[in-house]
Amino acid sequence: MARKGDGIYKRGKVWRLDMKINGIRHQGQLGRGITRDFALELARAHRESIMRGEAGLLRKKLDMTFEEAKAVFLAAVKGAIRANTHRSYETCLDSMTDFFKGKNLSEISPFLLESWKKQRKDEAPVGFNRELGTLKTMFNWCIDNGRFQGANPCRKVKRLQESHGRERALDPDEEVKFLGACSEPLRTIVLCGIDAGLRIPSETLWLKKDAVDLRGNRITVPAVFAKNSKKESVPLTGRLREALRHTLQHNPESEYLFTKRDGRPYRTIQNIFRTAAKRAGLMDISPHVCRHTFATNLDQSGASLRTIQELGRWGDIRMVQRYSNVNERIKREAIQKMSQNSPQLIPSATDDQAISYDSNVVAIVNGKKA
Repeated sequence: MARKGDGIYKRGKVWRLDMKINGIRHQGQLGRGITRDFALELARAHRESIMRGEAGLLRKKLDMTFEEAKAVFLAAVKGAIRANTHRSYETCLDSMTDFFKGKNLSEISPFLLESWKKQRKDEAPVGFNRELGTLKTMFNWCIDNGRFQGANPCRKVKRLQESHGRERALDPDEEVKFLGACSEPLRTIVLCGIDAGLRIPSETLWLKKDAVDLRGNRITVPAVFAKNSKKESVPLTGRLREALRHTLQHNPESEYLFTKRDGRPYRTIQNIFRTAAKRAGLMDISPHVCRHTFATNLDQSGASLRTIQELGRWGDIRMVQRYSNVNERIKREAIQKMSQNSPQLIPSATDDQAISYDSNVVAIVNGKKA
């Protein structure tokens, strides 16, 4: 029953409104820590607004489920953004669907996002940052286009810190274990990253069969999928060539290289990748680790940074320097080579004598023996 009188009451430190107008009960929160007179002024303003049919503050706010928002958002921005960006949005939102399924946008709070963050922190911190950014964009779009009334909860959630040092890569033993834990087509998908340096989510999963040239021994990434928007080809290793040859024989009706049982291409491999990683006992890897492994293996084989840049299709050579693996042995060898090419007789700055550093015994040349 609505309260009589002025229709306001205080619960704790919060003044609330509870009144009935034209047989309809109206309830709502007026404010915390305010005076009774100020609460009364707010109540009168609400009453006048209701009488004019403009009670937006007390009316049920616009809301929709996560799935509805995802569908509307992706459909609206398609064609207005780059194809790769749209696919990235779709992949990120798909990976969040299981966690937010059935929840309204108003139920996705900063506290809930922190729970999602905690779950993704150990699995894929970089992936969480991409997903958080996509979710924030979707919320902003829904708010700006009148599909949701409320604050964007993503603004109160901090991104996870990403490493700016040397990137995580699989060592030879880890590579063998992981490939052994992968079933097809995941094994060949992973090889496209490790042996050809392809970006798995945005390039490998969208390859069509005509991108593979077994006779020319190369695989081509179309410009529409490439990050730098350039059509480029990468040579094939022997094991990747053989794996792709078998893959081309699978599902001949589909134009795509990697497909599910129903013939549709993969949109994401997060779940099957995570399962294979756990089976191999590797808990700190993501699909992009395959590309890191490609660059690291090239570096350890003696390839120059410029060669790694060209094969990995990086626009800036500074991106390649993260993969340089200069160990202590290489450092000692470099110093030794420099020493061998340096002059062994150094003139003294105080007289005409020259000191020989050719052995552990220091000798004086053109002078008395030390």
